[in-house]
Amino acid sequence: MNSILIFLLGLAGFMVIVAGIGIFWAIRSGQFEDMEGPAQRILMDDDDPRIPRRTLRENEK
Repeated sequence: MNSILIFLLGLAGFMVIVAGIGIFWAIRSGQFEDMEGPAQRILMDDDDPRIPRRTLRENEK
């Protein structure tokens, strides 16, 4: 019983360390710099130049 408890505590400690390193890396690499940009970028209505005009007109009918 004690060996399982020690193993689980060690595993939990390891996971906390890995999560801490991951969060530290994300902050240092600038992952949280622009939180609003991607949310607004998805709403922008840009015409895709790769879609032929004929296909656009057929889809609007």
